[in-house]
Amino acid sequence: MKERAEKMKVTDEIIYVGVNDHDIDLFEGQYIVPNGMAYNSYVIRDEKIAVMDTVDEAFGEEWLENVKNALDGAKPEYLIIQHMEPDHSASIPAFLKKYPKATVVSTAKGFQFMEQFFPDFFAGQGLPAEQRIVAANDGVLELGQHSLHFVYAPMVHWPEVMMTYEAGEKILFAADGFGKFGALDVEEEWADEARRYYIGIVGKYGPQVQAVLKKAAGLDIQTICSLHGPVLKENLGFYLEKYDKWSSYQPEESGVVIAYASVYGNTRNAAEYLADVLQEKGQKTVLYDLARCDKAKAVADAFRYDRLVLAGITYNGDLFPCMRSFIEGLTERNYQNRKVAIIENGTWAPMAGKLILGMFEKSKNLTFTETTVSIKSAMNAQNKGEIGKLAGELC
Repeated sequence: MKERAEKMKVTDEIIYVGVNDHDIDLFEGQYIVPNGMAYNSYVIRDEKIAVMDTVDEAFGEEWLENVKNALDGAKPEYLIIQHMEPDHSASIPAFLKKYPKATVVSTAKGFQFMEQFFPDFFAGQGLPAEQRIVAANDGVLELGQHSLHFVYAPMVHWPEVMMTYEAGEKILFAADGFGKFGALDVEEEWADEARRYYIGIVGKYGPQVQAVLKKAAGLDIQTICSLHGPVLKENLGFYLEKYDKWSSYQPEESGVVIAYASVYGNTRNAAEYLADVLQEKGQKTVLYDLARCDKAKAVADAFRYDRLVLAGITYNGDLFPCMRSFIEGLTERNYQNRKVAIIENGTWAPMAGKLILGMFEKSKNLTFTETTVSIKSAMNAQNKGEIGKLAGELC
């Protein structure tokens, strides 16, 4: 599914005022974002005007100009802060300097984080108590024709997070929920970059996302406005189904991810041989060279498909670093409900298989194949037979 989004009206009275960032190379210091990022913000025009969240400090001036244009000479009554991560909160001081009479609405934890992030501002101009509203869970703020209902969403993916449901136009302002990598002036498929974003950033918190989805099920939602990515208006069931699968750790598709770490190419040869055997059996396979690939994409695909093969080497009596890092990327996000197979390689005292199993010892609902292929240096005829047997167990 393709979504194209630009600066726009969400509805006649709800205006998009976010910005695109094409200067960024790594989001959160680790995620490759070749198509940049969007930091989304919205203005709700009514008898009392509300601005939903801010943007990264580097784009504060551009954002304030967008807000000014949307206000068209009016003054905002409220600044709603749903999430305090700096890409959404860093322009709070600049906003309050420009609109010093505005009231800020956030959770109690949100206000705590404001004082932590902006100690100089709060020690100086500050924010008087009469300009703070602590949003209650299930609390309501009336703007006139628009009614904002606050829904706490702790650990999706920070503890202070709340979402906001606008009842009149049936819009869910979803904080980081339903977000994706990529700026809004780039046309691309939603699912791949949304999956990579979700698994990488939110994936650890599946139970918390499930709790929010249960709350959302009781709302009549016709539009989803995330803090990253496009405004979602059509076929919302598609996006909700994806989030349900991702947060319940269920595979989306049938397929085998083969992730390998290879120094001299021998382990790669075994991984590629297995891929060929599986493809001959009609299985979809995806190969990742863990030393060279985008690890976040490899982790996301391991969650996308229902089977995983780890082909690793023994290195200094341990796992090769990129394999260890990859498995940590899975286990810290509660990898489960999959079948896993192991190919190990070591010229002497191979230990990779044992070490890989050990890294998953606290994981739930993983099924390991009976066959573990153990290679000494290079794949031989016996290993090819074992790989054939392993392929049978994976089908």
